[in-house]
Amino acid sequence: MKVSYGWIVVAVGMVVSCIGFGAMFSLAVFLEPISTATGWSRSGVSAAATLNFLCMGVASFAWGALSDRYGTRIVVLAGATLLGIGLVLASQTTSLPAFQILFGMIVGAANGAFFAPLTALAMAWIVRNRNLAAALVSAGMGMGSMTVAPLTRWLITDYDWRIAMLALGGLVWGVILPAALLLRPAPGTVHAGGSAAADPDDPGLTVGQALRTPQFAIIALTFFACCATHSGPIFHMVSYAMGCGIAAMAATTVLSAAGLAGLGGRIGGGLIADRIGTKPTIVFGLALQAVAVSLYLVVDNLASFYALSILFGTAYGSVMPLYAILVRTYFGARIMGTTFGAVSMVSSLGMALGPWMGGWVFDTFGAYRWLYIGSLIFGAAAVGIALTFRPPAADARAQAKAAVPAT
Repeated sequence: MKVSYGWIVVAVGMVVSCIGFGAMFSLAVFLEPISTATGWSRSGVSAAATLNFLCMGVASFAWGALSDRYGTRIVVLAGATLLGIGLVLASQTTSLPAFQILFGMIVGAANGAFFAPLTALAMAWIVRNRNLAAALVSAGMGMGSMTVAPLTRWLITDYDWRIAMLALGGLVWGVILPAALLLRPAPGTVHAGGSAAADPDDPGLTVGQALRTPQFAIIALTFFACCATHSGPIFHMVSYAMGCGIAAMAATTVLSAAGLAGLGGRIGGGLIADRIGTKPTIVFGLALQAVAVSLYLVVDNLASFYALSILFGTAYGSVMPLYAILVRTYFGARIMGTTFGAVSMVSSLGMALGPWMGGWVFDTFGAYRWLYIGSLIFGAAAVGIALTFRPPAADARAQAKAAVPAT
């Protein structure tokens, strides 16, 4: 049986997401060793993660627009090159501000080249199982916690944090650059500059019109609150577990367990959305995420950390691919790279909030309790906003028709 080339594109998306985001999220494993070796505060090191997400958000919009116009391959190649440079240079710096710029700004901006463009390309290739395609590309992010985090911990333990970060830069260049060469535009693709949409269900909105719709605001705000809920607990999971008496390698496997559960959650969320609809799936996943965050206030041993990591990873993983599905449903494939990049930019503000907030809470109070209380509040807000989702068709098409002069 002949396999569609689209599934090769999906596989490349998974690999690139795994290595790219795994390298960026590995800062959670680097946090304690860097702080101990350099004397930099945890909030100072955590600020690099905040810059990661801020810069990734702004860059996602730009990379998405470039992918709509010039194609995904060139965008991923450029992002991978920049990511490797950021990691290699950050591994050699002796200054906290320089580390924040190199790991925070450059690594973050580089990662913006991956998720939105690759998801848009995968969904353009795969028609019959489009939700599954988006879920699998998103699943690559969860695979990063399963694979890159333990590798990072092993390198830190056997060598030091600088050698480990240098090795990650080499891994990015050695894997992502050749993998990106396999990316091809989907048959019949019409870029944003084209005169017509390739998809008959495309509402015909321009980027400016799409960004002014209530649907865009609702998707972006839900994504923001969702990411603000889980970013802090994910980033500080290893440090929190170590503070509860868990050994360093075991604490890292707790993060890997969350990544593994997130992998299953992403695929499961996409499949469930096909059956019961995207809105109920998102609302349930967000509610489960809020419950899971609240339980971090009571865990205190390795077994409970593993159990909670599985619940938490499943919850946040189940909703992550669904935002891309909503964006394509509301705004069509023609401008998906740009619109999903814009949604990702807003969500990155939520991702930026959690690591900084956790570092500040720990440095101020010597514990993480208020981090989880704050995350719970954002989790409840995400559920409330998601309940306001409305079907897009009528509003979007009405706006598009109103913008076209009569002939």
